[in-house]
Amino acid sequence: MLTIDDVVLPPKLFLGQVLVEVITSGICGAQINEIDAIKGPDKFLPHLLGHEGFGQVLGIGPGVTTVLPGDFVIMHWRPGAGIQALPAVYTWRGKKLNAGWVTTLNHHSVVSENRITKIEPRNHDKNVLPLLGCALTTALGVLKNDAKVDSSDSLLILGSGGVGLALIKVARFLKIQNIVVVDISDKKLKYALNLGATNVVKFINKDHSITELSKIFQKSLPSVAIDTTGNTDAIEICYEISAEDARVILVGVPKIDSRAKIYTLPLHFGKILKGSHGGGSKPEIEIPVLLDLISRGELNFDDYPIQTFKADRINEAIENLRNGVTGRMIIDFSPLSL
Repeated sequence: MLTIDDVVLPPKLFLGQVLVEVITSGICGAQINEIDAIKGPDKFLPHLLGHEGFGQVLGIGPGVTTVLPGDFVIMHWRPGAGIQALPAVYTWRGKKLNAGWVTTLNHHSVVSENRITKIEPRNHDKNVLPLLGCALTTALGVLKNDAKVDSSDSLLILGSGGVGLALIKVARFLKIQNIVVVDISDKKLKYALNLGATNVVKFINKDHSITELSKIFQKSLPSVAIDTTGNTDAIEICYEISAEDARVILVGVPKIDSRAKIYTLPLHFGKILKGSHGGGSKPEIEIPVLLDLISRGELNFDDYPIQTFKADRINEAIENLRNGVTGRMIIDFSPLSL
């Protein structure tokens, strides 16, 4: 459970630092991973959390050139344009409180210039905008940069959480016709179909999933398989049921004590197995492109499941995500509407 409390901001902004008033923030599976320490003990505790958000600039430190006070920005964990500043150091209960280059689950946040991208103030949904900081840029990057898809590809997605559903949306925009999704949740699979998946399989166990996927794909196995879960069975399914020359992309991160087992011979004959780091996205390029597509209605998120919570209910939002509630949990710090 997260502690909700007042913290003291750093007394001044240093080179490349920007003070942002956070308006809305998404909660990603990465925050669950941090809370559960799936990569091992967290040596930076106590620290602030959050890496995708929407806010307004209140102040800038020396050297900052990409934003001015008053600008609206998307906050993101992938480095973009500008200075990579030293992480801010806050004070909490008289002691040091750590933060990275960006944190978004605090109402006021000192972030590195290269972790924010300016956007124009239009009539955007403030609860969709945080998705540009991670889920959407990751989805676009995974498909375009990691998997290098085109409209002739067939796509298998393991997991229909926030990123999985964003992958479906972006894949449909990229004209991919055959999209099959596997998930443990009937409700999530229903959303996957509503957002554009052509077939779905409920995960019962690995063997059952492979049998059902074999029936769907028959001899035309998927050319691209993406795991968003970090579950080792899911990783093995992606690898084993995809085509001989498939691109298998791993977005989810397994727990520190989990190991997937694969037969490596296909890697010598054209199959690609790759771990993704946010899809290699470049926020300063992709955020304006995605926002323009949303503005023109070419990407529509009216049917994307979002639940909004005030900051004092953040632990409820985290439990929803942990328990498999569909879609993105959004923390709303302000009544501001654009």
